[in-house]
Amino acid sequence: MSQGKSAIITGSTSGIGLGIAEAFAASGMNVMLNGFGDATVIDDIKAQIAAKFGVKTAYHPADMSKPNEIADLTAAAAANFGQIDVVVNNAGIQHVSPIEEFPIDEWDAIIAINLSSAFHLSRLTFGGMKARRWGRIINLASAHGLVASPFKSAYVAAKHGVLGLTKTVALEGAEHGVTCNAICPGYVKTPLVEKQIPDTAKARGITEDEVIRNVLLAAQPTKKFVTTEDIGALAVFLCSDAASSITGASLPIDGGWTAQ
Repeated sequence: MSQGKSAIITGSTSGIGLGIAEAFAASGMNVMLNGFGDATVIDDIKAQIAAKFGVKTAYHPADMSKPNEIADLTAAAAANFGQIDVVVNNAGIQHVSPIEEFPIDEWDAIIAINLSSAFHLSRLTFGGMKARRWGRIINLASAHGLVASPFKSAYVAAKHGVLGLTKTVALEGAEHGVTCNAICPGYVKTPLVEKQIPDTAKARGITEDEVIRNVLLAAQPTKKFVTTEDIGALAVFLCSDAASSITGASLPIDGGWTAQ
């Protein structure tokens, strides 16, 4: 049922976002990629997705901390595809530090990109979805939207905020065919997670191997990283007609982390 629909996936030049973009394209959806990275690599990714799945692809380098650039991204997606049927608010950054040492600029950046960008892109696309009486907004929260960990005050606060935003948008869209849900992954071995390993090691005074074994995967009873393919498949399902009554939900995909 995704054939011919069009999606914006923020933070989709690598990691979870790219996994979702590929899953959407495999289902027949046109995809607008967004994120930072080498221009040649991004062009290759865009071309490969288009060739492999026979869909339209586009890319916009919007900095998701800047509302005016989010507006440009939205306009570019509409110009490329005609309309925006699906939004995945995935862009995110992380900083690990004790709260008394947490840099103010890092707090502001994390709230802007991990939380406020989801508000801005949702507000810009919701009206069109509502008018067409069909739309899907998927927010990438985290297991950290459901539980906390030390040294991640901004990230945990932002992800808890994403769940509140999800519920509000779901209620506003409920009678108009627009659903809004949050996916709450556990640890996925993405560039974002790999980057925080040395910071966590420093904050906790342990080795990087101990961070992986005793901090990251200790939280997940499966003792395995969640895969981008797992998350992409869930996102595709949430866009299906079978998921039309799932809205306002926070869906853990965390190897049992939040079951404890």
